[in-house]
Amino acid sequence: MTTLAPGTLYLIPATLGGGDADAVLATGVQDRIRRLDYFIAENPKTARAFLKLIAPGRPLQSIAIERLDHNTPAAAIDSLLEPVLAGCDAGLISEAGCPAIADPGALLARRAHERGVRVAPLVGPSSVLLALIASGLESQRFAFHGYLPVKPPARDQAIRALESRSRKNRETQVFIETPYRNPQLLASLLGVCSPDTLLCVATDLTLPGESVRMSRIADWRKNTPDLKDRPSVFLILAERLRRLPGAAK
Repeated sequence: MTTLAPGTLYLIPATLGGGDADAVLATGVQDRIRRLDYFIAENPKTARAFLKLIAPGRPLQSIAIERLDHNTPAAAIDSLLEPVLAGCDAGLISEAGCPAIADPGALLARRAHERGVRVAPLVGPSSVLLALIASGLESQRFAFHGYLPVKPPARDQAIRALESRSRKNRETQVFIETPYRNPQLLASLLGVCSPDTLLCVATDLTLPGESVRMSRIADWRKNTPDLKDRPSVFLILAERLRRLPGAAK
Protein backbone atom coordinates (compact mmCIF):
# COMPACT_ATOMS: atom_id res chain seq x y z
CA MET A 1 0.00 0.00 0.00
CA THR A 2 1.41 3.38 -1.04
CA THR A 3 1.31 6.15 1.55
CA LEU A 4 0.84 9.65 0.18
CA ALA A 5 3.42 12.23 1.14
CA PRO A 6 2.03 15.13 3.19
CA GLY A 7 1.11 18.32 1.40
CA THR A 8 2.61 21.73 2.17
CA LEU A 9 1.27 24.37 4.53
CA TYR A 10 1.72 27.73 2.80
CA LEU A 11 1.73 30.83 4.99
CA ILE A 12 -0.15 33.33 2.84
CA PRO A 13 0.29 37.09 3.33
CA ALA A 14 -2.93 39.05 2.90
CA THR A 15 -3.23 42.71 2.06
CA LEU A 16 -3.16 45.10 5.03
CA GLY A 17 -6.62 46.36 4.07
CA GLY A 18 -9.02 46.18 1.18
CA GLY A 19 -6.99 47.30 -1.80
CA ASP A 20 -5.01 46.36 -4.87
CA ALA A 21 -3.40 42.98 -4.29
CA ASP A 22 -1.09 43.54 -7.27
CA ALA A 23 0.55 46.42 -5.40
CA VAL A 24 1.74 44.25 -2.49
CA LEU A 25 1.74 40.63 -3.66
CA ALA A 26 4.07 39.21 -6.29
CA THR A 27 2.61 37.43 -9.30
CA GLY A 28 4.17 34.13 -8.20
CA VAL A 29 2.52 34.40 -4.78
CA GLN A 30 -0.89 35.06 -6.33
CA ASP A 31 -0.43 32.12 -8.71
CA ARG A 32 0.32 29.83 -5.77
CA ILE A 33 -2.82 31.02 -3.97
CA ARG A 34 -4.96 30.34 -7.04
CA ARG A 35 -3.77 26.73 -7.12
CA LEU A 36 -4.94 25.98 -3.57
CA ASP A 37 -8.33 24.45 -2.77
CA TYR A 38 -8.04 24.32 1.02
CA PHE A 39 -7.50 27.28 3.36
CA ILE A 40 -7.38 27.80 7.11
CA ALA A 41 -8.27 31.32 8.20
CA GLU A 42 -8.88 33.39 11.30
CA ASN A 43 -12.10 34.68 9.72
CA PRO A 44 -13.51 32.78 6.71
CA LYS A 45 -15.63 35.76 5.63
CA THR A 46 -12.70 38.16 5.29
CA ALA A 47 -10.59 35.36 3.81
CA ARG A 48 -13.15 34.96 1.03
CA ALA A 49 -13.04 38.72 0.41
CA PHE A 50 -9.25 38.50 0.11
CA LEU A 51 -9.44 35.51 -2.24
CA LYS A 52 -11.93 37.45 -4.37
CA LEU A 53 -9.22 40.11 -4.85
CA ILE A 54 -6.88 37.43 -6.17
CA ALA A 55 -9.53 36.35 -8.73
CA PRO A 56 -9.10 32.57 -8.40
CA GLY A 57 -10.99 31.91 -11.63
CA ARG A 58 -13.52 29.60 -9.99
CA PRO A 59 -16.52 30.00 -7.68
CA LEU A 60 -15.44 30.90 -4.15
CA GLN A 61 -18.04 28.44 -2.86
CA SER A 62 -15.92 25.63 -4.27
CA ILE A 63 -12.99 26.56 -1.99
CA ALA A 64 -12.89 24.99 1.48
CA ILE A 65 -12.07 27.42 4.29
CA GLU A 66 -11.81 26.24 7.90
CA ARG A 67 -11.73 28.58 10.90
CA LEU A 68 -8.75 28.90 13.25
CA ASP A 69 -9.13 31.70 15.77
CA HIS A 70 -8.39 32.36 19.44
CA ASN A 71 -11.39 30.27 20.44
CA THR A 72 -10.24 27.18 18.55
CA PRO A 73 -9.25 24.49 21.08
CA ALA A 74 -5.74 23.11 20.76
CA ALA A 75 -7.24 19.65 20.30
CA ALA A 76 -8.78 20.80 16.99
CA ILE A 77 -5.45 21.70 15.40
CA ASP A 78 -4.78 18.14 14.24
CA SER A 79 -8.14 17.93 12.48
CA LEU A 80 -7.27 21.06 10.49
CA LEU A 81 -4.07 19.36 9.35
CA GLU A 82 -5.70 16.07 8.33
CA PRO A 83 -6.22 17.06 4.66
CA VAL A 84 -2.57 18.17 4.51
CA LEU A 85 -1.36 14.90 5.99
CA ALA A 86 -3.41 13.16 3.31
CA GLY A 87 -1.49 14.99 0.58
CA CYS A 88 -3.47 18.21 0.08
CA ASP A 89 -1.67 21.58 0.07
CA ALA A 90 -3.19 24.23 2.32
CA GLY A 91 -2.96 27.98 2.79
CA LEU A 92 -2.99 29.73 6.18
CA ILE A 93 -4.48 33.25 6.03
CA SER A 94 -4.46 35.83 8.81
CA GLU A 95 -6.80 38.80 9.10
CA ALA A 96 -4.15 41.10 7.61
CA GLY A 97 -0.51 40.87 6.59
CA CYS A 98 1.66 37.86 7.32
CA PRO A 99 0.08 35.01 9.28
CA ALA A 100 1.36 33.55 12.56
CA ILE A 101 2.51 36.95 13.94
CA ALA A 102 0.30 37.90 16.90
CA ASP A 103 -2.01 35.37 15.30
CA PRO A 104 -3.42 31.95 16.29
CA GLY A 105 -1.94 30.48 13.11
CA ALA A 106 1.38 30.12 14.92
CA LEU A 107 -0.06 27.04 16.68
CA LEU A 108 -0.89 25.46 13.34
CA ALA A 109 2.60 26.10 11.95
CA ARG A 110 4.17 24.57 15.05
CA ARG A 111 1.98 21.48 14.89
CA ALA A 112 2.73 21.11 11.17
CA HIS A 113 6.45 20.95 11.98
CA GLU A 114 5.80 18.37 14.68
CA ARG A 115 3.89 16.17 12.24
CA GLY A 116 6.43 16.40 9.44
CA VAL A 117 4.54 18.84 7.22
CA ARG A 118 6.56 21.32 5.19
CA VAL A 119 5.82 24.93 6.20
CA ALA A 120 6.48 27.42 3.39
CA PRO A 121 6.23 31.19 4.00
CA LEU A 122 5.22 33.33 1.02
CA VAL A 123 6.49 36.86 0.55
CA GLY A 124 4.11 39.72 1.34
CA PRO A 125 3.47 42.75 3.56
CA SER A 126 4.29 42.62 7.26
CA SER A 127 3.07 45.71 9.10
CA VAL A 128 5.63 45.14 11.86
CA LEU A 129 8.64 45.13 9.53
CA LEU A 130 7.29 47.91 7.31
CA ALA A 131 6.82 50.11 10.37
CA LEU A 132 10.28 49.29 11.71
CA ILE A 133 12.16 50.07 8.50
CA ALA A 134 10.23 53.31 8.00
CA SER A 135 10.63 54.49 11.61
CA GLY A 136 14.29 55.47 11.55
CA LEU A 137 14.68 53.82 14.96
CA GLU A 138 17.18 51.16 16.08
CA SER A 139 16.68 48.20 13.75
CA GLN A 140 19.49 45.85 14.81
CA ARG A 141 17.92 45.36 18.22
CA PHE A 142 14.15 45.32 18.45
CA ALA A 143 11.39 43.33 20.12
CA PHE A 144 7.77 42.81 19.10
CA HIS A 145 5.31 42.49 21.98
CA GLY A 146 1.97 42.11 20.20
CA TYR A 147 -0.89 43.61 22.21
CA LEU A 148 -0.33 45.44 25.50
CA PRO A 149 -2.79 45.08 28.40
CA VAL A 150 -6.14 46.80 27.85
CA LYS A 151 -6.79 48.14 31.38
CA PRO A 152 -5.02 51.46 32.07
CA PRO A 153 -3.02 50.54 35.20
CA ALA A 154 -1.60 47.38 33.63
CA ARG A 155 -1.05 49.12 30.28
CA ASP A 156 0.84 52.00 31.92
CA GLN A 157 2.98 49.54 33.85
CA ALA A 158 3.79 47.64 30.65
CA ILE A 159 4.77 50.86 28.86
CA ARG A 160 7.11 51.85 31.72
CA ALA A 161 8.74 48.42 31.56
CA LEU A 162 9.20 48.63 27.79
CA GLU A 163 10.65 52.13 28.01
CA SER A 164 13.09 50.97 30.69
CA ARG A 165 14.10 47.96 28.60
CA SER A 166 14.58 50.17 25.55
CA ARG A 167 16.79 52.59 27.48
CA LYS A 168 18.86 49.79 29.01
CA ASN A 169 19.41 47.81 25.80
CA ARG A 170 19.07 50.57 23.19
CA GLU A 171 16.35 48.39 21.70
CA THR A 172 13.26 49.47 19.77
CA GLN A 173 10.03 48.20 21.31
CA VAL A 174 7.20 47.41 18.86
CA PHE A 175 3.55 46.75 19.70
CA ILE A 176 0.04 47.02 18.28
CA GLU A 177 -3.52 47.61 19.41
CA THR A 178 -7.04 46.90 18.20
CA PRO A 179 -7.71 49.99 16.01
CA TYR A 180 -10.68 51.30 17.98
CA ARG A 181 -8.50 51.41 21.13
CA ASN A 182 -5.62 53.31 19.49
CA PRO A 183 -6.52 56.65 21.14
CA GLN A 184 -6.32 55.12 24.61
CA LEU A 185 -2.93 53.54 23.90
CA LEU A 186 -1.55 56.76 22.45
CA ALA A 187 -2.82 58.71 25.47
CA SER A 188 -1.05 56.27 27.79
CA LEU A 189 2.20 56.58 25.84
CA LEU A 190 2.08 60.37 25.99
CA GLY A 191 1.26 60.31 29.68
CA VAL A 192 3.82 57.72 30.78
CA CYS A 193 6.89 58.08 28.59
CA SER A 194 9.73 60.53 29.08
CA PRO A 195 9.54 63.68 26.92
CA ASP A 196 12.72 62.66 25.08
CA THR A 197 11.62 59.10 24.28
CA LEU A 198 11.15 58.63 20.55
CA LEU A 199 7.75 57.41 19.35
CA CYS A 200 6.87 56.28 15.84
CA VAL A 201 3.31 55.53 14.77
CA ALA A 202 2.86 53.83 11.40
CA THR A 203 -0.76 54.00 10.27
CA ASP A 204 -2.68 52.56 7.29
CA LEU A 205 0.47 51.01 5.84
CA THR A 206 0.26 50.32 2.07
CA LEU A 207 -3.15 52.06 1.96
CA PRO A 208 -3.99 55.45 0.40
CA GLY A 209 -4.06 57.14 3.82
CA GLU A 210 -0.65 55.79 4.87
CA SER A 211 1.15 57.85 7.51
CA VAL A 212 4.47 57.20 9.29
CA ARG A 213 5.45 59.79 11.89
CA MET A 214 8.44 59.64 14.24
CA SER A 215 9.17 62.28 16.85
CA ARG A 216 9.86 62.86 20.54
CA ILE A 217 7.05 62.33 23.03
CA ALA A 218 7.23 66.06 23.83
CA ASP A 219 6.42 66.89 20.20
CA TRP A 220 3.60 64.32 20.02
CA ARG A 221 1.99 66.01 23.02
CA LYS A 222 1.77 69.27 21.02
CA ASN A 223 0.13 67.62 18.03
CA THR A 224 -1.85 64.46 18.73
CA PRO A 225 -3.56 62.80 15.73
CA ASP A 226 -6.85 60.92 15.76
CA LEU A 227 -5.96 57.25 15.24
CA LYS A 228 -9.35 55.75 16.05
CA ASP A 229 -10.24 52.82 13.78
CA ARG A 230 -7.01 53.21 11.77
CA PRO A 231 -4.71 50.13 11.88
CA SER A 232 -1.43 51.27 13.44
CA VAL A 233 1.91 49.97 14.68
CA PHE A 234 3.58 51.72 17.64
CA LEU A 235 7.35 51.84 18.23
CA ILE A 236 9.36 53.49 21.02
CA LEU A 237 13.06 54.04 21.57
CA ALA A 238 14.25 55.63 24.80
CA GLU A 239 17.14 57.74 23.59
CA ARG A 240 17.64 61.21 22.22
CA LEU A 241 17.32 61.65 18.48
CA ARG A 242 20.73 61.84 16.81
CA ARG A 243 20.56 64.88 14.54
CA LEU A 244 22.31 64.54 11.21
CA PRO A 245 24.43 67.41 9.85
CA GLY A 246 22.14 70.00 8.26
CA ALA A 247 18.99 68.57 9.84
CA ALA A 248 16.29 71.02 10.91
CA LYS A 249 16.56 72.20 14.51
